[in-house]
Amino acid sequence: MTAPAEGVPAAAAPEGGSLTLEVEGLVSGYGRVTILHGVSLDMQAGHNIGLFGPNGHGKTTLLRTVSGLLRARSGRVRFQGRDITNAKPRQIVALGLIHVAQGNQIFPDLTIQEALKLGAYTPRARAAEAANQERIYEIFPRLKERRRQQIRTLSGGERQMASIGVGLMGDPKALILDEPTLGLAPRIKEELAAAIRTISDAGMPLVVVEQDVEFLMELTDQLYMINHGEVAAQIRPGEQIDHEEIMAMYFGTGGNVGETVL
Repeated sequence: MTAPAEGVPAAAAPEGGSLTLEVEGLVSGYGRVTILHGVSLDMQAGHNIGLFGPNGHGKTTLLRTVSGLLRARSGRVRFQGRDITNAKPRQIVALGLIHVAQGNQIFPDLTIQEALKLGAYTPRARAAEAANQERIYEIFPRLKERRRQQIRTLSGGERQMASIGVGLMGDPKALILDEPTLGLAPRIKEELAAAIRTISDAGMPLVVVEQDVEFLMELTDQLYMINHGEVAAQIRPGEQIDHEEIMAMYFGTGGNVGETVL
């Protein structure tokens, strides 16, 4: 991991040994429907991990369970050595694991500046509020230019920038991003991807869900393919993979990857 880039919030050093995040045998779902079937993965300290796979096969469910938004039925989640399985979301946020959800889910009637202020939720984050806000404006100059505009008046790319900014205002020790470039025009997608690389280069550990596997391979140290609620494949540090191999992972030989699992 490179030294923190100038003007970017740097993550604190892990407290729990060599693993930042550890997921072991995680089972969860909605109502009577089980979505995750014993998912296990880990994130080494100083590394980023990427999750990819067909839509509707459990990636978002995994992130929601890790961040406490959905209860685990069995299995364990540890963050920096602490067991956070089924902890309340605010407790997980206080420990420094921040989840930026898919879909720009921030209050539309707030201005950018007001939304960022809400992101400084914990005492630790409030202590660093002014510095983090200024650093976020350096990463996303558009947000500074439009800081007095309501979220509802922004473009999709700008709303996504604001969502990530709110996450960074929480002063995270690790940041979870669920499909941050989904649905964006190519130029805006490239701009946002560059900003995410800047955040990573500052030493912020990232868990990123993306359909753009090439971007994930550039950004992360290890990839996990989630298919039918299970880890179907791993790409470990240093391994090479080409487009045909990725397509084989997606579609396999049975042709059933397209079946949707909530």
